[in-house]
Amino acid sequence: MIYSASGTAIGVFLFFVAVVLGISFYLGRRAKSARGYFAAHGEIGWFVNGVAFAGDYLSAASFLGICGMIAFYGYDGFLYSIGYLAGWIVALFVIAEPIKRLGKFTFADALNAKFNSRAIHVAAGISTLVVSIFYLIPQMVGAGALVKPLLGMPHWAGVLIVGTVVIVIVVTAGMVSTTYVQFIKGSLLVIFCFVLVVMILNRGLRTDPMSNKEQSQTVAVRPDGTTLLNGQPIPKGKPFGVVFPEGSVKALPENLQRAAPLGPWEYLSVFQRSTIATYTSKVTKQPDGTTVTTYTQVPRKGSDLLLPGGSPTFKGVRSAKLADKLDFLSLMLALFAGTASLPHILIRYYTVKDAQAARKSTVVGIASIGFFYVLTLFLGLGAMTNGTLDVSNC
Repeated sequence: MIYSASGTAIGVFLFFVAVVLGISFYLGRRAKSARGYFAAHGEIGWFVNGVAFAGDYLSAASFLGICGMIAFYGYDGFLYSIGYLAGWIVALFVIAEPIKRLGKFTFADALNAKFNSRAIHVAAGISTLVVSIFYLIPQMVGAGALVKPLLGMPHWAGVLIVGTVVIVIVVTAGMVSTTYVQFIKGSLLVIFCFVLVVMILNRGLRTDPMSNKEQSQTVAVRPDGTTLLNGQPIPKGKPFGVVFPEGSVKALPENLQRAAPLGPWEYLSVFQRSTIATYTSKVTKQPDGTTVTTYTQVPRKGSDLLLPGGSPTFKGVRSAKLADKLDFLSLMLALFAGTASLPHILIRYYTVKDAQAARKSTVVGIASIGFFYVLTLFLGLGAMTNGTLDVSNC
C-alpha cells in the first residue's frame, strides 16, 4: 500500500495535539512542588487514576501488536493479552496498597525510606531507566508505524513528532497533566475500539471469490534494492502492497456467502466453522545475493485458529518437548510478573490519596484493560477476515 497525506487526518491529529498540550499548560500551574510534579499532590481521584492506568498500559504494543498477532496467528495472539491482564492481579493483591503505604512519591525514594540503603536506591534508579528505555523503543516504533498510514509522513517524522509532544506534556506539568492526558487517551481508545468492534460484528463474515483460487506469489529483492513481484519490477523504495491479502474467508458454513450481522458469540461460532485462507512465507537466498520470499496460501479451519498452540511462538502449549513447554511457561511468567513492576505503573499509585484509593484505581484499571483485551480478539479476527492485510507489507 502506498500511503499519501490526508488533510482531514492531519487536521484531526493537530486538533488532538493542541487539546492535550492545552491541558498540559493549564494543569502545569498545579505542579508547584516536587510532590505536585511527581505525584500530582496525591489528589487524583481513584476512577480517573484507574482509567489513566489503562491509558498508560494500552500502548502501541497492546493496540497494534496484539491485534496484529491475532490477525496473523489467531487465538495465540490473544494469549499475550491473558498474560498481560493476569499481571494486574499481582498488582492488585501484592503491590497497590503496600507501595502506597510507603508514603513517598517515587519508587526509588520509597525503597530508600524503607531500607535506608544507597545501593538499593541506585539499583532501583538504574533498573527504572533500563526498563523505561526498552519500553519506549517499541512505543516510538509504533508511533512511526501509525503516523505513516494515517498522515502519509515518513516513519522518522512520526517518532520525532510524538516524542516531542510527549516530552512537552511531561515537562510542563509532570504527573498532573500526564494523568489527565492518559485518562483521555484510555477513554478514547476503549470507546473507539468498541465502535470498531460493533462495525466488525455488523459487517459479519463473507467469502471472497478470489480466495477460492490457490495463490502463490514471489517477491524478490536484488542486492541493488530492485524489487520484483512474480518477475515484474516494482519502483524502488515503494511498498508493493499487491500480494493477495492475508486471512480472507475461503468458505462459510452451510455454503453461505455472507453471515451478518452477528453477535459476539455468533461471530466466534461462525468463524470456528469457517475455512480461512491464510498465508505462509518462505525466504531463500540465491547465489547472486537476491532474496526471494514465496507466499503460499494455506487454507485453515477456523476452529484451528481459535485453538492455542498453533503458531511457532506458542508451540509449547501442544508440544511434547519439555524445552518448548518451559519456553511457554517462561514467557507467561514474564508477562505475569512484568506488568506489576513497570515504572510508569508503580509511580501512579502515589497520585491517589490513600491505600484504599490505590486498590480501587487498580480494580478500575483491570476492568478497563480487560474489556479492551476482549475487544482486541474481535479486532484481530476482523482484520484477519476483511481481506486488507498484506503479508508482504507487514
